[in-house]
Amino acid sequence: MRHPVPGSHRVYEEGNVVELIRANDVVLIGFAQSVLEAADIPVLVADEHMSALEGSIGAFGRRLLVPSDHAAQARRLLTDAGLGHELRRP
Repeated sequence: MRHPVPGSHRVYEEGNVVELIRANDVVLIGFAQSVLEAADIPVLVADEHMSALEGSIGAFGRRLLVPSDHAAQARRLLTDAGLGHELRRP
């Protein structure tokens, strides 16, 4: 299955993306997304609209995904931004 990455003209095959952060905190996800987008790293926030289905109770975390070929750089940037403790293990 192919999914476009918002803010990018590139399309990535499923399995060629890496989940960096999973959180219910929309501020955290938004900050991490802005850090990566400022560095021109394509970002996809998955499950962003689940809150409409779940009634905004925060039961489902949002997932920050990047293409696997940008994962190492994205991890470094997020660590430098103070979010290293939020990163999922590779």
